[in-house]
Amino acid sequence: MARTRGRTTSLLALSAALALVAGCENGSSSSGGGGGGDKHEHDGKPVVVVTTTWEGALAKAAGAEDVQVIVPQSVQHAPDYDPKPSDLAAVAGADFVLYAPFEPYAGEIKDAAGSKAELVEVNLDNDADKVDAEVAKLGTLFGTEDAAAKWKTTFDSEYAKLSKDLKAQWPGGKSPVVVSQVFTIWAAKLAGARLVGTYGPEAVTPAQLAKLGKEKPALVLDNAHMSTGTVLPDSGAKQVEIVNYPGDDLDLLPIYRNAATALKKAMPAS
Repeated sequence: MARTRGRTTSLLALSAALALVAGCENGSSSSGGGGGGDKHEHDGKPVVVVTTTWEGALAKAAGAEDVQVIVPQSVQHAPDYDPKPSDLAAVAGADFVLYAPFEPYAGEIKDAAGSKAELVEVNLDNDADKVDAEVAKLGTLFGTEDAAAKWKTTFDSEYAKLSKDLKAQWPGGKSPVVVSQVFTIWAAKLAGARLVGTYGPEAVTPAQLAKLGKEKPALVLDNAHMSTGTVLPDSGAKQVEIVNYPGDDLDLLPIYRNAATALKKAMPAS
C-alpha cells in the first residue's frame, strides 16, 4: 500500500511537470497553422514508447524505427521502476505505448501524461511461436507488415539453427531432463529438453524443492531477473541463468544465441 501511495503521489507531481511541457508544445504548434488535429508529425512512421527493452525489441522487430524505452536496462526488476518527468514527455508525443500487464505503471503513465497514444498490451514471452504472433500483431498495428514478415523469416531461420545445434549436443543423444522457472520455459523448448517441473515466480517452498529433486533433473533453468538463488543445491543439477530482456540495441536474437551458448556449456558430458 505504501508503494502504491508513493507511486500515485509521484505521478501527480509528474502530471504537473508535464503541463509545462504540453504548454510549450501547444504554443509552438499554434504558430504552425494547418489542421493537424491529433496526428503526430513523424513522416508516416509510428512514434513508439515502450516500458522496457523487451517491448522495445518486439516493436523494432515489427518494423518500428522511432522507439523510446522508459525503464533503463540496468533496472533488474522493471515493475519497481518509478517514472520521471522525461518519461511523461516521451509518452505525450507517442502514437503507441507498449506495456506488459504485470507492469503496474504503464496505464498510469499514459493517464498522467494526458497522451492520446494508443495503449497496447504486449505478451512478454520468448516462446518462439508467441514472439512471431506478437511481431505480426504489432506490424499490422504499425502498418509495417512487410518489415515484420522479413524479420520473422530471419528469426525463424536462426531459431531453427540454434535448436538443431542444441539437440546435437544432447548427452548420449537423449533429451536432457530439466526444471525451469516459469518465465524461462521457452529456453527448455529451444533445447528440446524434457521439462519435468517448474517453480516461481514466488519463493520455492520445501515441498516444491522435494518434488523437483525427485525428478532428478540434469539442468535447472533460472530467471536471471527474478533469481531465488541456487534452487537444487544438493541435487547435482547444473543451474543455468537465462536472460529474458534484450539489450539497449533492442535486438531479440542475442537472447536466443546467449541462451543456446549457456545451455551448451551446461549440458552434461556424454
